[in-house]
Amino acid sequence: MRRSTSLLGMIAASLLLASLPARAQEVTREDIVRQLSRFETAPTLDLPALKQQTQERSKIRSRNEPPPQKRTPIAPELMNLPAFNVDIQFDVDTPIVRPESYQAVGRIADAMVYADLLPYTFLIVGHIEANGKRESNVLLSQRRADAIRDILANTFKISVKRLQSVGLGEEQLLDPSKPTAPVNQQIQIITVAKTIEEAAPPPPAPAAAAPGKQAPRKHRN
Repeated sequence: MRRSTSLLGMIAASLLLASLPARAQEVTREDIVRQLSRFETAPTLDLPALKQQTQERSKIRSRNEPPPQKRTPIAPELMNLPAFNVDIQFDVDTPIVRPESYQAVGRIADAMVYADLLPYTFLIVGHIEANGKRESNVLLSQRRADAIRDILANTFKISVKRLQSVGLGEEQLLDPSKPTAPVNQQIQIITVAKTIEEAAPPPPAPAAAAPGKQAPRKHRN
């Protein structure tokens, strides 16, 4: 009877593990490449304006302001772009990435230098669940997005020309139906544009031929 109970327990545990979403550390480079390489059209994206708009909206104190789950996305143009969501662990209320999450960031960097993704630039988007003050959440999400950008650039040597960052706080929840769920703290890596290849310098103009020496004129007697 004990053996039967133990077997049933093992089966139940296996089914539970199979139903759980894969952790970020288990995602392969190929998974990331496959999700981020499906790029078709670049959005019209004004990052400074988006940051300002996000900060201004987070300061709204109107009684008519809808609850988090009913707010319209502040950057809907980002929702149709190739994106990879990753669960990065930070110290509480700080942009400090915990050591166990560096492996996930490293795999993102590894994917970014893969041939299929080399032609692209990326936007790192920070999100926060709808807890605490909206304005503070925007600031924290921006600092966390900046932290991931800096780790990719400084630790993993991804060109800063290929990286941008923005924090949306709780103004664009990843799961609006569950505004306080941990999923809303994930970092998004979004493909936003193709890199502009530098034009090759024009070939040097051929050197002018040196003028030939003229034969001396014959003088008539």
